[in-house]
Amino acid sequence: MSAKRVVVTGLGAITPIGNTVSEFWESLLAGKSGAGPITQFDASNHKTKFACQVKGFVPENFVNSKELRRLDTFVVYALVTAEEALKDSGLDLEKEDLERIGVVVGSGIGGLQVMADQQQILRDQGPGRVSPFLIPRLICNMAAGHISMRFGLKGPNTCPVTACATGTHAIGDAFKIIQRDQATIILAGGAESAITALGVAGFENMKALSGRNDSPQTASRPFDKDRDGFVIGEGAGVLVLEELEHARARGARIYAEVVGYGMTGDAFHITAPAPEGEGAARSMRMALEDAGLPPTAVDHINAHGTSTPMNDKNETAAIKTVFGEHAPKIAVSSNKSMIGHLLGAAGGVEAVAMALSIQNDIVPPTINYTTPDPECDLDYTPNEARRRPVRVALSNSLGFGGHNTTIVFKKLDWSPAG
Repeated sequence: MSAKRVVVTGLGAITPIGNTVSEFWESLLAGKSGAGPITQFDASNHKTKFACQVKGFVPENFVNSKELRRLDTFVVYALVTAEEALKDSGLDLEKEDLERIGVVVGSGIGGLQVMADQQQILRDQGPGRVSPFLIPRLICNMAAGHISMRFGLKGPNTCPVTACATGTHAIGDAFKIIQRDQATIILAGGAESAITALGVAGFENMKALSGRNDSPQTASRPFDKDRDGFVIGEGAGVLVLEELEHARARGARIYAEVVGYGMTGDAFHITAPAPEGEGAARSMRMALEDAGLPPTAVDHINAHGTSTPMNDKNETAAIKTVFGEHAPKIAVSSNKSMIGHLLGAAGGVEAVAMALSIQNDIVPPTINYTTPDPECDLDYTPNEARRRPVRVALSNSLGFGGHNTTIVFKKLDWSPAG
């Protein structure tokens, strides 16, 4: 039996620059930064006092107060983006076989705030006062679980947890499940809400965060020579992936086709990438081989592009290794220059952007690019969005622990020969 073809038919996003897909995309193309002073906790005694927070989001508009007490924020983000993606897809769940619709939504960290809160209660009031909802609120798989329960989706249900590679692993895993005909439709992506005192302290003490407290909006500067760390963000991105013939039969709008998936391990270091981005290069090669496309077919790379000294240098080296003479012709960009690093949600949100790039033939910019780095010498779409054909796009996500993953989207029915 030949592998099923898989397409993207719905998009959902909550981000630091917009709480819907349309708001996010408009802000992304405008080069709007989502960074600002932290307001979710008192950061006065922290080294880093800013982040890319979700703004103006009112959970009570989407979840009743009783249920809200049982959900961490990352799960609420996941539920809302899943609902947006389903509405966008035009699916009528009453007409679908719900045993053929699955959920693959991950989180890199899960309920960090509820863990910290309940630990304080344990210290102050003893074990009898710890919430019985502690575990169901903090574990990463509850985003996928609650989406499944909210919409009655009884197909494959799972949750990758691979740090900053989580969202892209989720989409790739979902793609393969549909390809194998184990589901017809899957909601896939990632959600994260780790802008907490504990989360920020952990990242700043490992010297991963930018220290530009005097200029938060220019702090995330991927591939720029003066980059000094990432800006932590939060949110969620969920896509509806669907078997092609099913989508065509119901007249669905198709954003792009999912054609390739790669994943590798660095086997090198808990946080640092392998030298020259060796693991990332193998992931990109694997994804292109899976897609059956030559490197010269790629028009756009949505880079991991964290704005850390090591990632950007090594990801650039990996791109040059894989694409050779074609590398300078590719429009590379990093959404993280605007939304910050959404950790486990990054791959989901960035896949939303990639699908829209293909649909609209436009590449979002990498903002705050002012000083070229000799070790980062590709076309990073500096500071302004660019209109150009985007027939094939590739997205990288690289996580602590040496997890590398890549997905490839293309315009439906486009091929290098046609």
